[in-house]
Amino acid sequence: MSRILVTGSADGLGRAAAHSLLTAGYEVVVHARNPERAAGLRPLLDRGADIVVGDFTDRDAVRRIAQELNDAEPLDVVIHNAGVWSGPAVMPVNIIAPYLLTALLRGPRRLVYLSSGSHFGGRAHPSLAGIDWRGEHSGSYADSKLFVTALAAAVARIHPGVLSNAVDPGWVPTKMGGPNAPDDLELGHRTQEWLATSDDPQALTTGGYWYHRQRRPPHEAVHDQAFQERLLEALARETGAAI
Repeated sequence: MSRILVTGSADGLGRAAAHSLLTAGYEVVVHARNPERAAGLRPLLDRGADIVVGDFTDRDAVRRIAQELNDAEPLDVVIHNAGVWSGPAVMPVNIIAPYLLTALLRGPRRLVYLSSGSHFGGRAHPSLAGIDWRGEHSGSYADSKLFVTALAAAVARIHPGVLSNAVDPGWVPTKMGGPNAPDDLELGHRTQEWLATSDDPQALTTGGYWYHRQRRPPHEAVHDQAFQERLLEALARETGAAI
């Protein structure tokens, strides 16, 4: 069975996906940002999950996690679920961390990136030179989700042997979404699991933007090769790691 990393799996959609994948018999690696959050994952660890711990606002922690994972049993799939809604951590967690893991991890043949309908409000900056990648100030959630959606499409283009897709889970009642969010929490994590594991012909496609197993057109910049290249160049300069 596939070995699957689910980032940001201490609660919300990530935990739901990890629980569901374990129940289906997959090997799962969960992730928490600190030991206190990791302690809450004991029920999944007792069922056989492995764990990595590290704060995605710290690039060195992301690099260490990547090295730990490369030294362990190979991963088949990464679900880039970790995300934050607001504050200085937005760019480090929502785009820098998944970019670094994508650049550094060896072996995954399927990549699933958590996007959002908010990505339609992101700005396809003519120049990305002024973006606050380090999180010194509060970041734009919409921009971060546009960037990670474009990253998914760029990886699909550059590495056609890798299935790389972005998923809008909907506005679901998690800690991030709030208790009154109108979308279905169960449906919110099923599409990423399907893209991670299914042999359904649709799930074996790449470069898509998905909502509840339906492929939808994303922001026009997502498949703009020039924008993708500007984004990849900016991220490579910023992190010192190239895809």
